[in-house]
Amino acid sequence: MIPRYSRKIMSSVWEDENKFNIWLKIEIFASEAQSRLGLVPRKSLENIKRKSRFDIKKILKIEEKVKHDVIAFLTNVAEYVGPDSRFIHLGMTSSDVLDTALSVQMKQAGEIILEDMKKLNYVLAAKARQYKYLAMIGRTHGVHAEPVTLGLKFALWFDEMNRNIERWKKAIKVISIGQISGAVGTYEHISPDVEKYVCKKLGLESTNISTQILQRDRHAEYMTALAIIASSIEKFATEIRHLQKTETLELEEYFTAGQKGSSAMPHKKNPIISERLSGLARVLRGNALASLENISLWHERDISHSSVERIVIPDSTILTDYMLYQFTLLIKNITVNKKNIQRNLELTNGLVFSQTVLLKLIDKKMKREKAYAIVQKVAMKCWKDKLSFLKLLSEDKDVRKYLSEKELNEIFDYAKSRKNVDFIFRRAGIK
Repeated sequence: MIPRYSRKIMSSVWEDENKFNIWLKIEIFASEAQSRLGLVPRKSLENIKRKSRFDIKKILKIEEKVKHDVIAFLTNVAEYVGPDSRFIHLGMTSSDVLDTALSVQMKQAGEIILEDMKKLNYVLAAKARQYKYLAMIGRTHGVHAEPVTLGLKFALWFDEMNRNIERWKKAIKVISIGQISGAVGTYEHISPDVEKYVCKKLGLESTNISTQILQRDRHAEYMTALAIIASSIEKFATEIRHLQKTETLELEEYFTAGQKGSSAMPHKKNPIISERLSGLARVLRGNALASLENISLWHERDISHSSVERIVIPDSTILTDYMLYQFTLLIKNITVNKKNIQRNLELTNGLVFSQTVLLKLIDKKMKREKAYAIVQKVAMKCWKDKLSFLKLLSEDKDVRKYLSEKELNEIFDYAKSRKNVDFIFRRAGIK
């Protein structure tokens, strides 16, 4: 069951309420760690834990004046805590909070996307099994080649999404890192034990080394993984767009009651979801490029990356979540036109078996060059005159010297294209 898409689930990760909650946890956990080291009195810690809270409207109002989000946050929290607030943020710098919190948010968003991909693969596997043996024409260069099955197309997409899932798990792991190391990453004013404690509490690992910030190759890996996911979806959507062309019409996006395809032409049923997904993939690749530009910063830190990340990271996770949901729904409800699939399979009058004929002649001890020339000659006549390839082969004296009528009839059997489908499915992990 695919639940109705709700942008709120993903967008809530990036709302101020969640962000400031994480900031507050970081500050409280840091105070707990400092208390264990004897730097924060136990009584003061209990007071911090009991009284700490924030007001988003007040934080934003303070930020208008101080022009610094973390200072505005700490100022607001201090209003609730009182004098013991002097023990909050002890020895820390803003990026200790910002970067560690961003990692938590990216991990939260990443886990939502991971579940999205698993749901998509469940649907793809089901479609692969459903159409496992449905023969259809395969195309190379956009031209009819040899038969495949529709199930193999879905299995191919399933396999690619499995790679995306593994790639995404690694991206989540790479970003699930925190740091509380001070102004230039030397822990001069704070113990590494504080970082270790806070990260463990947040479900993160401590970074091996940092400057004032976590290094942005981590974020770039996460963002490029999103771009690859989107590019896979675009690839699948592009195939659907091709197969929905009027001349082909093998697959169609579902068309709901009351839906209209064109303001001018009432007959139109356009692949609008696939086209939308193809376009949105471009946005994610552009955002990934911005994340790559963020890797290079001045010395121990500048803030040129910050303004970019506040846009591209939330937008990219929300967009990927949306794309995965829409594509899952598309596949679940896709229309398969079996009659058109069969029509197109037979469109070239049997030319799809040309390689089988070639190999059979070679097997009969004919030289490859000669066999190729004979089959090509007959094939070109089939193309030109729109005649049966089997009939033309049966009438060709060079072919009949080597192949009997029974052998030719056995060649023209679509079942051969399905003989290794079970093997492929097992290797792709579809039971």
